[in-house]
Amino acid sequence: MIGFIASRSGRWVRILAGTGMVLGGLGAGTARGAAVALTGLVPLLAGALDLCLLGPLMGLPLRGADLRRALGQPEDAPLLDLAHDGGRSPYAPPSTLLH
Repeated sequence: MIGFIASRSGRWVRILAGTGMVLGGLGAGTARGAAVALTGLVPLLAGALDLCLLGPLMGLPLRGADLRRALGQPEDAPLLDLAHDGGRSPYAPPSTLLH
């Protein structure tokens, strides 16, 4: 479970869940909705900043990169793969269909 949370996919799930909570809470327009929106900031920011808040509760590191190393997982590609190369090189040109 902690391994998935620290992975690239887990980070996206946390970001999307947090965003949904923030938008849903703000859309409600009530005090309870505001509380849900504030609570949604926790997974949103933790995913965006590559932090795993459950790590220290299990005796593991807080930072995602350190946690993945401690679990023996391969280093993930960046959250956004702007180079279109699977995270191999930050300077690789984008792949094209026409060569």
